[in-house]
Amino acid sequence: MPVTLTAADAESRIIAGRIVQWNAEGNTSAGRTMFEPNSIKFAKNTKLVLQHDQTRPLGKLMEWSEDETGITASFKIAKTTAGNDALEEAATGLRSDFSVGVDVEDWDNKNGVMAISASKLIEVSLVTDGAIPGAEVQKVAAEENEISEPEVQDETPKTTEGEQVSDTTVPEVAPAAETVEAAKVEVKAATAPYTSVKVRNPIVDKASYLEHSVRASLGDDTSKMYVAAAADVTDNAGLVPTRQLTEVINGISNADRPLIDSVSRGALPDAGMTFEIPKITVAPTVAIAAEGGTPSETDQNAAFVSVDVKKFIGQQTFSLELLDRSSPAFFAELVRQMEYAYAKATDAAVGSALIAGGTDGGNRTLTTGALAADFVADAAVSIYTNTLGFAQNIVVSPEQWGVLMGLVDSSNRPIFQQTINPQNAGGDLTATAVRGNLLGLNLRVARNLSGTGDNSMIIVNPDAYTWYESPRLSLQTNLISTGQVQVGYYGYGAIATKIAAGAYRYMVA
Repeated sequence: MPVTLTAADAESRIIAGRIVQWNAEGNTSAGRTMFEPNSIKFAKNTKLVLQHDQTRPLGKLMEWSEDETGITASFKIAKTTAGNDALEEAATGLRSDFSVGVDVEDWDNKNGVMAISASKLIEVSLVTDGAIPGAEVQKVAAEENEISEPEVQDETPKTTEGEQVSDTTVPEVAPAAETVEAAKVEVKAATAPYTSVKVRNPIVDKASYLEHSVRASLGDDTSKMYVAAAADVTDNAGLVPTRQLTEVINGISNADRPLIDSVSRGALPDAGMTFEIPKITVAPTVAIAAEGGTPSETDQNAAFVSVDVKKFIGQQTFSLELLDRSSPAFFAELVRQMEYAYAKATDAAVGSALIAGGTDGGNRTLTTGALAADFVADAAVSIYTNTLGFAQNIVVSPEQWGVLMGLVDSSNRPIFQQTINPQNAGGDLTATAVRGNLLGLNLRVARNLSGTGDNSMIIVNPDAYTWYESPRLSLQTNLISTGQVQVGYYGYGAIATKIAAGAYRYMVA
């Protein structure tokens, strides 16, 4: 049904606008979330409520329309104090966004994003801020024959209230279904905030206490929270649950692979656990010959470089209850963390190959910029002499990164921080980026290298080493006898040392 607002509406008291934007990604309590087109099914008697609190209704859905970009709707606001406040707040931009509350029926994990493909609309909320771009109040008709535009708000990115998503049926004693909130701000996966689901403790009697006690014993963290709060009989028993955010703090792993990024890449052959690459071992020759003299003749010879394929795999075991009854964000976060572990293991394998095959750079110290330049110069000569290619990348440990940034000239001016001291053009390293430039080489910081001793810096000709890799796969197995699920995350990779002297290693004096 199309949305139509005209100045002839009698006592219109209408708030209208886009309530959801298709394919707009934002952060919710279930993690990164978006609605796919035609993913929301309307229910009868849909109400507009305040901030997802169904005990605070504002009005009722009148008309709505759906197109390729999203859903637009209008709501008749009740002649109540709350309704009057809502009209004023919407007109002045104090509450400028819409948000939908849904029961999720079907969804898919798309690169860590919960992509909702089917859901049932429970309510629509008028909210202050949200988390998915595009859903906002567009028209407010507060008095008879009066329609106004909401005031334009400051577009400075703001902290979102977040999304609240539910894909389960909520007991009658609990508030309405957890909801997904839509808003106008851009969200970055690495830094965007997550917020908790704001509901009252559903433990209100002996039956609900027993239910959540059983779930808690099976590993349901949310039920553990409710039981702990209900057991607090010393101060407002059961009324002050401890909130648990879905934000994940992780300071020990990420998906960076600086060593792999410093060599060339190739597609892994589709079969076999070993493959071979032909390599010229003796090249033909040409020489000056006297008239009638014998030409130079050197037979070309070739051999094969044999490359072993390795499997990199990790496994997690957890209960069926955790998979079935937890937030959809659980599985997405599990896969993400296993991917981080895979990245660390494969990057370490490449580092081991560079160290094993690379040229020993001799005993050195790194106390001055001149000594750093000497190391780079020696590596460039060695790599070109032995590979007829060029040194392009340098990978350093976090500790050596710090040493390089701290090197100064005789006037205590940084040598390798060009943004701070352009006069010394030796490179550009900063404390806010693990990539930079050192004497013309692309510098990357690798946590798989450590310290300031042997092998803490490696200079590489990327054409001398190639990393071959298959697509990454995951598998899931149900253990019926134990009621558990095993998830494996794995892939195949191989590092080919084509010319070992294409790597040059730092060694300590």
